[in-house]
Amino acid sequence: MPDLGRALQGAVNRAVDALVTGYGDRLDGFSAVLTAPVRLVETALQHVPVPAFVLAVAAGAWLATRRIGFVLGMAALPLALAGLGVWAEAMQSLALVAVAVVFVVLLGLPLGVAAARLPRLGRALAPLYDLMQTIPSFVYLIPVAMLLGLGRAPALVATLIYALPPFARLTELGLRGVDAGLVEASRALGLQPRQAFWLIELPLARPVILQGLNQAIMMALAMVVVASMIGAKGLGEVVLLGLQRADPGLGFVGGLAIVILAILLDRMAQALLGRRRTFD
Repeated sequence: MPDLGRALQGAVNRAVDALVTGYGDRLDGFSAVLTAPVRLVETALQHVPVPAFVLAVAAGAWLATRRIGFVLGMAALPLALAGLGVWAEAMQSLALVAVAVVFVVLLGLPLGVAAARLPRLGRALAPLYDLMQTIPSFVYLIPVAMLLGLGRAPALVATLIYALPPFARLTELGLRGVDAGLVEASRALGLQPRQAFWLIELPLARPVILQGLNQAIMMALAMVVVASMIGAKGLGEVVLLGLQRADPGLGFVGGLAIVILAILLDRMAQALLGRRRTFD
């Protein structure tokens, strides 16, 4: 049998080398564009005092649920991050997740709407989403890091690839689940297609879309440790340093901080996006 793997390996290497040598300046500019919002959000979060952050979380929890137990539980989580001594790293991870989720919404919402409107496009995108969700992240981290360099830019791209499919898919699912009779009735009453979309379809699909957004947030956070391997700062770097130094205590602190941040994001997202839950 011919060695197709070696041929494919050579083709991929030549393609990446051609892109790096031929479009190096443009890739550096693109990397700077991707890095800028992450740096901006990270700087803003780093300048927020811990007490102010805790008060903001508590206020959001109270407005979302009006339950004192939930408020106290949410307020305790950022205090735990500060107590572990990883506040700066937590804000770096939070900045990366926040910017990645914004990009997920900006890209995934139009894709979901288009797929709901055009079934052929939805069928064409389905295997692409499957590939994005199933391919190991290390496979595309190598070429992305070579093209964009180490740091926040390749980490943002990797997080976007991993977190985009669930949001786009659930957006499509939510819009397809809207009762066609209600849409037809709205148009019979004089609403234009665009008005019917904003006033009827999107509000009815909102619970499913918001569920997709919550999944995107969790999947973006799941890439924190992997992103640290290509130079992204944050809690993943703490875990990576623990592994490199054979320091299980440091790795445990980083892992515990990631769990705390995940609980904070998940429960706050559930509450603020309309799915109210108590802090168990």
